[in-house]
Amino acid sequence: MDFDFTAEQEAFRAQVEAFLDANDDPDVFDPTRENMAQIVDTPKRRAMMKKIGEQGWLGITWPKEYGGQEGEGVYEYILNEALARRGGPQIGKGVGIIGKTLIAHGSEVLKEEFLPKILANEVEFAVGYSEPEAGSDAAAMKLRATETEGGWILNGQKTWTTSAHFAEWYWVGARTDPDAPKHHGITLFLVPLDHPGITVQGIWTMGDERTNDVFFDDVFVPDEYVVGQLNHGFQYISQALDLERFTMFTFSPVAQRLELLVDHVRTGTRDGEPLKDDPRVRSRIARLATDAEVARGMGLRVVDASVRAERDGGAPPTIEASEYKLFTTEFSKRLADASMDLGGPGTQLRVGTEEAPMAGRAESTYRYTVLDTIGGGTSEVQKNIITRRGLGLPKNF
Repeated sequence: MDFDFTAEQEAFRAQVEAFLDANDDPDVFDPTRENMAQIVDTPKRRAMMKKIGEQGWLGITWPKEYGGQEGEGVYEYILNEALARRGGPQIGKGVGIIGKTLIAHGSEVLKEEFLPKILANEVEFAVGYSEPEAGSDAAAMKLRATETEGGWILNGQKTWTTSAHFAEWYWVGARTDPDAPKHHGITLFLVPLDHPGITVQGIWTMGDERTNDVFFDDVFVPDEYVVGQLNHGFQYISQALDLERFTMFTFSPVAQRLELLVDHVRTGTRDGEPLKDDPRVRSRIARLATDAEVARGMGLRVVDASVRAERDGGAPPTIEASEYKLFTTEFSKRLADASMDLGGPGTQLRVGTEEAPMAGRAESTYRYTVLDTIGGGTSEVQKNIITRRGLGLPKNF
């Protein structure tokens, strides 16, 4: 594969950067929120995504019959990375997870209702897989869906649903066949979050961001809001998680944090001696720079595999996405550790403290990067996927 962008792709990147320059707003773009900056959780962020939709940049890879451009995934990658670099809202959830799953498996009723709203950024979704006893193991979910006349009754609890306090619709998995094997008997539903049987309770994370518990008490969902085939939900969730592991864990913020650390080392001192002259510091920076280039290459490999899959009608690149997610989020943690170590005691000052090394960015990334190794499937889950699907090892290996 070619790791360089074509002239057309570079021109698109320049167009995106010019658009973002013209619409720069500190209330919209905040890189210190790290990965949580991707969510569209304020009116200004929502308005920005609507502007991006008006440019025709939402659904770039979608089929033209659903309002897309049938473009290559690399353009979506360029757009998302540009937004992430500035700490802006991103396109992953609605356009990627929900939109692409509906295109592949949804009924015509669901496509007609939701796809135009996604492209116009007129709807926000929350994604509900995790439960108190089923965190990264989505197949262990127990939220019960009981069949009734004209639909289903949902009872139970979800947790770690980040967008539930501001989204309109819940993309949620529930067990429709309790007697089926663990990875079967799960169905996906679309549920309005203003349903009277739904209760949302906030949970505040170590990254100063809100996620939520969501409780279901006799929530009725009509049959037309079942996504795809009954009891096939886990297969759809697995495909969607392949998209999430890539589109929602962008590389550009990690590269930006490395640049901040390098700038600090270039000018900083310890005990009166320049940090840049310390051979141990230079070795550590060299390793981080090498790992960053590996992460960048792995991300582009996912893009390349996605383009080939879309062209040939294949499945999303499961193994490549897990490899990228595992390596990049673990590298991001190592980078955060190095920033704290090399920045010295001042890195414990909160983000935004001007006199702190790297303006306090190290402190916030140290807290946030732990979350990245959990969301979208923990590092342990990624290792299991790689060993089973990539290396062909048995589950009990």
